[in-house]
Amino acid sequence: MTETKIRIQDDLYQAVNGEWLKTAVIPEDRPTTGGFSDLDQGVEKLMMAEFRAFAAGEKTTDIPEIRYAIALYKKVLDAERRNREGIAPALPLLEKLRGIKTPEALNAQAAELLLEGVELPVQVGVSEDMENAEKHCFVVLGPDLILPDTTYYAEDNESGKQLLAVWSDMAAKVLAFTPLSEAEQKQYLADALAFDALVARKVKSQLEWSEYYKCHNPMDADEVAGFTAPFDLKKLLEDLYGEAAPKTLIVYDPKAVKEMNGYYSGENFDLYIHWAYVNAMLKATPFLSEELAALGKTYKRALRGVSVDPSLEKQAYHLASDMYAEPVGVYYGRTYFGEEAKKDVVAMVHKIIDTYKLRMAKNTFLAASTKEQAIKKLSTIEVKMGYPDEIKPIWSKLVFDEQDSLLPIMRKLREIRQRDMLDKLHKPVDRTEWLMPGHMVNACYNPSANDITFPAAILQKPFYALSQSASENLGGIGAVIGHEISHAFDNNGANFDEHGNLKNWWKEADFAAFQELTKGMIEQFDGIEFHGGKVSGELTVSENIADNGGMGVTLEIMHGLPDADYQAYFKNWARVWCQKAKEEYIRLLLASDVHSPTVLRANMQPRNFPEWYDAFGVTEQDQMYIAPEKRISIW
Repeated sequence: MTETKIRIQDDLYQAVNGEWLKTAVIPEDRPTTGGFSDLDQGVEKLMMAEFRAFAAGEKTTDIPEIRYAIALYKKVLDAERRNREGIAPALPLLEKLRGIKTPEALNAQAAELLLEGVELPVQVGVSEDMENAEKHCFVVLGPDLILPDTTYYAEDNESGKQLLAVWSDMAAKVLAFTPLSEAEQKQYLADALAFDALVARKVKSQLEWSEYYKCHNPMDADEVAGFTAPFDLKKLLEDLYGEAAPKTLIVYDPKAVKEMNGYYSGENFDLYIHWAYVNAMLKATPFLSEELAALGKTYKRALRGVSVDPSLEKQAYHLASDMYAEPVGVYYGRTYFGEEAKKDVVAMVHKIIDTYKLRMAKNTFLAASTKEQAIKKLSTIEVKMGYPDEIKPIWSKLVFDEQDSLLPIMRKLREIRQRDMLDKLHKPVDRTEWLMPGHMVNACYNPSANDITFPAAILQKPFYALSQSASENLGGIGAVIGHEISHAFDNNGANFDEHGNLKNWWKEADFAAFQELTKGMIEQFDGIEFHGGKVSGELTVSENIADNGGMGVTLEIMHGLPDADYQAYFKNWARVWCQKAKEEYIRLLLASDVHSPTVLRANMQPRNFPEWYDAFGVTEQDQMYIAPEKRISIW
């Protein structure tokens, strides 16, 4: 039987990527291959060779912090020592937790436990103040869940039941290594699950978290402390800051925090302590013996559909490059990111911003004053390209005694990072900080800084190459750049002004018109059946708006190219989103990720634009057609 060739007019994604998808093999230690994942594997291979050479003394660098990263890398590789020590490095903290019998005892040690990485009854931290992006604020939210989202706890959710069974089996096997008796092990596990179930009824769902501008809920510290009692939040703040303890807190998850009262008294206190004990043990496993480390990753493997853990060398590289992310990223950028490419992409960014301004000026649903504010926001976007010019002081503070065991080393390094974060509370926001290191294959928009970041590692084929045509680069990195800029005007970013402050700068009628278009984008994706589940148009709307804006602005630029090749543009757009993934991972992303599945990112947005129909002669008879009245172009 002759196989029918897939027509590009019926399925852009399959027509461009189909042959690759037939033969592509997902690595055993990864949930995906293709697109972003392939570039990430390339960076991993390249940088692992660099780490190997540094560790062997075959290479040196003038970046001093790299030496610390290599020392940590070597500690991970010393599996013999970790196997010999077994669970011993984890016992002091476990015994400390086991000895906490009352809320008063917890309150007395809470600040110390926080710095040691123990999960307190509520999560706390320091972040930019959404209402004043120049300042920091102290934030409070509910605890994390075992399962990826609150929806997994529904009575009819079989995936949730299966995953909880995997987690329970893993935790039981790990607890068997502790000094707890068999009866205590069972009790601690049952209590941990009971506390998790209690919390799952209170905290936000991923859908609720996706509207991140709603996290700004200022409350008086005394009022919040009343909700968290008998956990003494005020004492924690005083122990951390003394007389400078904040009087106002930002509650990211009000419902969870307001319903916390009583979680930690009576029998619920034991539930919490046993939950904290189990979590502390599981959190320690990656830095203990190989047997415990493998056991502790069981649940993560099940979530992602991965059959084996990365090699020890990969684990060593990733731990060290994550802990020393900025220095490693700067090394990668200086070594592998050419100035010619940087200059070319920066010029492309400014061209896209200028074109965005022209499109905003021609916008048909905004009043003149709203357009003026939007253009002002575009004019003040800061571009972070490649890697930072300098390494921040915090990275040189991450030093440790190389004679120590791996677990105490990691706790010390994380304590230094935690202290640095907490110490920012009364300091102005440093807008020169980068959210992503140079060796990360990704990009982002930060609404609180109104900046866009493009690490050096993403600036490779198929996203970008000097050897690719301008049309291909616009369909790749150009659309990604436009995507990140569009986040300034998605359903979240639209609530922040040009300085990064949470502020309504819209006329009421204009915002209503924008919301109507947003509703159309939700409907365009909502309910699409995919791998046994359905896409949530609400969960993915911000990313879909950004994809739509990125395509709209780059197609506008295409009209000005003397040699514009629209077919090449759309083909590279589809190539960028090429991905093969494990079924378990697909289901995880479908339930919890704010991005639409990659095949839909490739296939949905083109049909919103006339250039798609002209490029390939797409008509009503083709599957990649939608009627003009259903097409959406917001920005």
